[in-house]
Amino acid sequence: MTPIVVVGAGTMGNGIAQVFAQAGHPVALRDLDTPILDRARAAIEKSLGKLVEKGKLSSGDRDAALGRLTLTKDLDAAGKAGLVVEAILEDESAKRTLFSSLDALCPPEAILASNTSSISITAIGAATKRPDKVIGMHFMNPVPLMTLVEVIRGQATSDETTSRVVALCRALGKTPVEVNDYPGFVSNRVLMPMINEAIFAVYEGVATPEAIDEVMKLGMNHPMGPLTLADFIGLDVCLAILEVLQAGFGDPKYRPCPLLKRMVAAGWLGRKSGRGFYRY
Repeated sequence: MTPIVVVGAGTMGNGIAQVFAQAGHPVALRDLDTPILDRARAAIEKSLGKLVEKGKLSSGDRDAALGRLTLTKDLDAAGKAGLVVEAILEDESAKRTLFSSLDALCPPEAILASNTSSISITAIGAATKRPDKVIGMHFMNPVPLMTLVEVIRGQATSDETTSRVVALCRALGKTPVEVNDYPGFVSNRVLMPMINEAIFAVYEGVATPEAIDEVMKLGMNHPMGPLTLADFIGLDVCLAILEVLQAGFGDPKYRPCPLLKRMVAAGWLGRKSGRGFYRY
């Protein structure tokens, strides 16, 4: 099995580490912060426990998955990786710096993947000497339950790299969908303008968040309303993606709603802060 390193132990990173460990891969989950690593282990144990309770996983398989997982603050773990998946903050400069470091550490054949939801894979790959082996693996939240992985080819990503990543995704029980490297890819290029328009409808007094979500659930058969979803994603993340779309396309239709900017400035980020369009 391919040795995996996941860099960034937040919600996405711990979910990605879990699915690889469940699939039989040895996984090192790396973060700079001990409390974040401790929370990640607790979250993975809880998630695996729920799968056991629902009969989707045996207790033996749970214990085996946990046994394949190592938590570390040391990036040198990447020195033996076959695949590194980056899941740090949505900041192009931070990602480029990390990928440059990974390029120097990792074996020449290792693939470097980013879980970015909107930032250019081409730009990230250009920070390395192996842009042909840099690719996007955009998992959906919650990672253990959602089957989609957007596989994003940068300008220089090779066919071989893409084929290997697609095969890895399928072996995880995921459905890989190949897309090309444009701002927001497919998922967020379509989703974020809808969320932004829903926020504009609140901003302009068209309806309450509850009413807007109810219309989209009952009228459009969405399992979750756009404002509930925005809170779940994180309003700061939504704002960052919209800013990438606006900058990348230069089109005013991606202009973030002033209400979204104000809420983020206030620290109302959704579920993770306890308040967004709803209270938690």
